[in-house]
Amino acid sequence: MTQIAPPPTIPAALEQWFADQGWQPHRHQLEMLHAAGHALLIAPTGGGKTLAGFLPTLADACTGDMGAGMHTLYVSPLKALTHDIARNLSRPVADLGLDLRIEDRTGDTSATRRARQRVDPPHILLTTPESLALMLSYPEAPRIFQGLKRVVIDEIHALADSKRGDQLALGLSRLITLAPGLSIAGLSATVESPAALAQFIGGAEIVQADPGPPPDIAMLPTTGIPPWSGAGGAYAARDVLAAIRDARLTLVFINTRAQAELFFQALWAVNDENLPIGLHHGSLSRDARHKVETAMAQGALRAVVATGSLDLGLDWGDVDLVVQIGAPKNIKRLVQRIGRANHRFDTPSRARIVPANRFEVLECLAALQAVQAGELDGDGQPPVGGLDVLCQHILTLSCAGPFDGDSLFHEIRRAGPYASLSRAQFDDCLDFVATGGYALRAYDRWQRLMQKSGQWQLRDPRAARDIRMNIGTIVAPELLSVRRGPRGGAPLGEIEESFAAALSPGDTFLIGGQTVRYDRLRDMVVEVTPQPTREPKIAVFNGLKMATSTELSARVLALIGDRSAWAALPGHTADWLALQTEVATLPTPGTMTCESFSRGGRWYFALYSFAGRNANQTLGLLMTHRMEQAKLAPLGLVATDYALLVWSLDPVRDPAPLLDPDGLRDGMETWLAENAVMKRTFRAVATISGLLQRNLPGQRKSGKQATFSSDILYDTLRKFDPDHLLLRITRSESMRGLADFGRIEQMLRARPHIVHSLPPHVTPFAAPLMLEAGRIPIRGAGTERLLDEEAARMMAEAGLQLDETPSKTSA
Repeated sequence: MTQIAPPPTIPAALEQWFADQGWQPHRHQLEMLHAAGHALLIAPTGGGKTLAGFLPTLADACTGDMGAGMHTLYVSPLKALTHDIARNLSRPVADLGLDLRIEDRTGDTSATRRARQRVDPPHILLTTPESLALMLSYPEAPRIFQGLKRVVIDEIHALADSKRGDQLALGLSRLITLAPGLSIAGLSATVESPAALAQFIGGAEIVQADPGPPPDIAMLPTTGIPPWSGAGGAYAARDVLAAIRDARLTLVFINTRAQAELFFQALWAVNDENLPIGLHHGSLSRDARHKVETAMAQGALRAVVATGSLDLGLDWGDVDLVVQIGAPKNIKRLVQRIGRANHRFDTPSRARIVPANRFEVLECLAALQAVQAGELDGDGQPPVGGLDVLCQHILTLSCAGPFDGDSLFHEIRRAGPYASLSRAQFDDCLDFVATGGYALRAYDRWQRLMQKSGQWQLRDPRAARDIRMNIGTIVAPELLSVRRGPRGGAPLGEIEESFAAALSPGDTFLIGGQTVRYDRLRDMVVEVTPQPTREPKIAVFNGLKMATSTELSARVLALIGDRSAWAALPGHTADWLALQTEVATLPTPGTMTCESFSRGGRWYFALYSFAGRNANQTLGLLMTHRMEQAKLAPLGLVATDYALLVWSLDPVRDPAPLLDPDGLRDGMETWLAENAVMKRTFRAVATISGLLQRNLPGQRKSGKQATFSSDILYDTLRKFDPDHLLLRITRSESMRGLADFGRIEQMLRARPHIVHSLPPHVTPFAAPLMLEAGRIPIRGAGTERLLDEEAARMMAEAGLQLDETPSKTSA
């Protein structure tokens, strides 16, 4: 006879607390409470994930089983989340009358509090991966964490596929060494491969919650038709404002900071009723962001225009509508943003999408279909840890005290992303950290570790301070503070150093939703004057240029190739597709569709790859190089997520040689060796690995100084040590990151059949590309030919011949 296990129970006090709230614990919350070992909870937004993660802690507190010192460590990807969790967690703690100290530790925490936490840690500490790494660098780390019972990782999906995730996984493995009995709980709402994410935390029991009601998600009807190009969505500002008017609180998500500033301006231009609308993104000052967050929590706003700064976890209970401006580029991102609305388990989230241009209509519909089908992006493979992050981790641990190399190797292999790390790879990293590698070992500044009695330790203990100041894996562009008026003026936010360098006194730009005039740069501070009546010259910020995911691109391609699916499209978009079939060929799955046509004395080659912006731009640069070799005289290119357009003086009649995978790979490696992409990647790798230090006591290198230093090191290593560890890491990351060459190869393998047409004129699909901003000129033989031809025309108009000797005039 099968014996049925009794239902899991919770302490009586905790059970009564649930009853007092009028709640019943969800099944997944009880499963997390009684999970043996590590656990990964996948639950929809509003499903009580955070409470489920903390239930074992609250249960231990109710039964007096907290022990001494730190009991629970909470790790989140955002500092703002730690504040939100502290506020929400204080309620059950107070209601239950528990004597628990809950504190956060982030970059915003005062030095006094951080110092006290090292001596007297709280029962529950809320932190980020960077702050955890910093704590592990102190000699007191074994004492701080020796009694740790539980680690809760919120929004774990946002960390797992990044270098921050590598840093966190290494930190978790270290914590297990310091506190062998601890359990880890990962929390997420958007997981495409639970098994891969469970492996990230070293293997975990997967707890799957009920999915809850499907979201109410659709395209927002607009009175205007999306433009042919652009990404701002301003044409729909009145329609979005009408949706805001009909909701309590709306989050308007847009993909980049510059677009957020511009759309915020567009909304205010039509906001005749003066509805209170805020702006929130990562480059605004902390005070500005805090004011918006407080106003949201108090119900004082009707809408907030935001970037990814409000994507994760924050519980704004009154949000009842999410509007996504522009294609989401990623299905998981869209699901995460949808979940900000109606942040309750039993209420469907309501979201509307506004495509920014004609191509994005297709991507938005494909994204809607993916959400409705419950599909997410990702290849389902466990992430592989970066060796530059491993180098930083070794340096970090050396600050805490001597370590044994063999023991550390086995500890690192316990971290999910480093499970396949070879001993040779580990030894390479250790040698680099200790000596700088073959070409640099003669320099004292990179001689950082030595062995003594079989243990590795810092050569100079004073170096620990500099190492700690440079812990972290986020290598952002150098940012300059923007302040109103002369010294002491109110801070408005930050802009990239490269953007500031391009400004001249009197130039106007947008920041924080207002137009300001650039006055001067003084002591690394950009001083500005508000100019509310002037049009901005330009919106600030380079922002994040996100590429459409592989899964979403495949869905768009399938949608274009399936005529039966066109009925779901707006009439103007379906007509656009039909017109393309009359003039040229439609892209379809399994084929590489391209076309060549002439216009205005130029030849245009359009390739509909749907490979993402980065991959298309890289492909364009490689193809134009081969076109130069074939004497086709390319003049320029423009790349979008969907296509590549190259213009030249002579036509591409056979694209197959230009798209040969082997030739492209050879060209890629040659191009990368000298390209700025390689040097930019090397600078990030060198900074993370500890070769370069941006922060030093009493000073900080400017972006130009850091670039100069890294370029010299890059050229030195290429000449004297081409197989140096950091160059190997750089080559690998360059192929994947900004260049995205792996996606080019994947595309060519998936669609080996090339379909090339020669339409008589510009095609419906190519027309938007010719209007696209961001054209890249190609300097080469084609440009010289144009100059020669223009010179000949001008001389002919003047009645002269180019080969004539100019007549001399006497003085």
